[in-house]
Amino acid sequence: MRPTNSTMSKILDRLRLFFGALMLCLPFGSQAALTIEIVGGAAQQIPIAIVPFTQPSGLSIKEQDAVANVIGADLRRSGLFRVLETRGVANQPKDISEVRYPEWAALQAQALTIGSIETLPNNRLKVTFRLLDVLKQTQLVGMEYNIAPNQLRMTAHKIADVIYEKLTGEQGVFATRVTYVSKIGNRYTLQVADVDGFNPQTIVSSAEPIISPKWSPDGTKIAYVSFEKKKPIVYVQSLVSGQRYVLANFKGNNSAPAWSPDGKKLAIVLTHGANSQVYSINADGTGLKQLTRSSAIDTEPVWSPDGQHIYFTSDRGGSPQVYRISASGDNPQRVTFEGSYNVCPRISPDGKSLAFIRRNGDGMRVAIQDLATNQVQVLSDTTMDESPSFAPNGRMLLYATKMNGKGTLAAVSADGRVKQRLSESGGDVREPAWGPLMN
Repeated sequence: MRPTNSTMSKILDRLRLFFGALMLCLPFGSQAALTIEIVGGAAQQIPIAIVPFTQPSGLSIKEQDAVANVIGADLRRSGLFRVLETRGVANQPKDISEVRYPEWAALQAQALTIGSIETLPNNRLKVTFRLLDVLKQTQLVGMEYNIAPNQLRMTAHKIADVIYEKLTGEQGVFATRVTYVSKIGNRYTLQVADVDGFNPQTIVSSAEPIISPKWSPDGTKIAYVSFEKKKPIVYVQSLVSGQRYVLANFKGNNSAPAWSPDGKKLAIVLTHGANSQVYSINADGTGLKQLTRSSAIDTEPVWSPDGQHIYFTSDRGGSPQVYRISASGDNPQRVTFEGSYNVCPRISPDGKSLAFIRRNGDGMRVAIQDLATNQVQVLSDTTMDESPSFAPNGRMLLYATKMNGKGTLAAVSADGRVKQRLSESGGDVREPAWGPLMN
């Protein structure tokens, strides 16, 4: 039986309303909201030793271990690295000339990271690191950073990105950021944090729900939906100036913003008529154009990375499935065929895969479809999943789920091998959106 418009709307609204935020706790410093447990890993993990960086005596004990701890936590979280314990090794090299490679080979390390932090004039720090190939006894990469003291943690993320890319061939995402909605009591806040959950900043706070935050491609703005005027309105918030403006406040509901890859347009969902339909609109709020025209509910648009197509959820075939149209609204095509219920489309950064939520006999799970072969793989082992979100390198998918009756987060690699579970000790976090890679 085909769901009614009101039933379908409620289902899709629930899928949008109960997301989570990516906040991963590291073993030192200020507390993050979520802790992470890695419950799976890649078949082959790279063993790496990270020697604590030598640092000025003026830094605290926590700061002295900060860089190595952040790097190690980042690499562990990827599931692709086995970070070795180094404190039992008598020789803790400060420079390449001090490295005794046989000692690290005996520890079964394939790679070794050493580094230092030095004070500079004008309250600056110089961070130096070296990544070494233990087996070949050569340097793979070496870099220096001239930073302010408050940039130490982000610099450690950048070093982890360099190590990750050099040893895996993929771009790292540890220096990216996330946005999410936090709900404590009856208060909603839109926040931005580092990808590990630290350095959170409140962007908007409201007594009414905030949903569907989406990053602009350049990472300087966030579009989101707020109910502060007692109806859903789409806003765009600048992270540089702090100013915001109304993007869409048309008759009926305004929802589900999604940026085009060039940042010049957004796809949105409006209810001018009885049903939700997909529209495009210029980033300044002009040039509204209707893209889908059906008697069904069309919602949850997302652009392909090349900007040529828009994927969306629709029940036009009798049950919720993923469809695709050209960016001009032409040539609608159904994309998902396996199963009777597939929603929440997300396209991988390389445009080759489609992630979505599939309803199986035992619940709602994260699935991924190869767009060339149409082969589908169910990735998650949880059963109440919602809203998958790709990391900007396409390696991981973050999604919301429920455990013990509580909304929480989990993550899974795009091949299904690496799985993570997150738990939250404070309020409720929802609506994650992973920010873009930054220069």
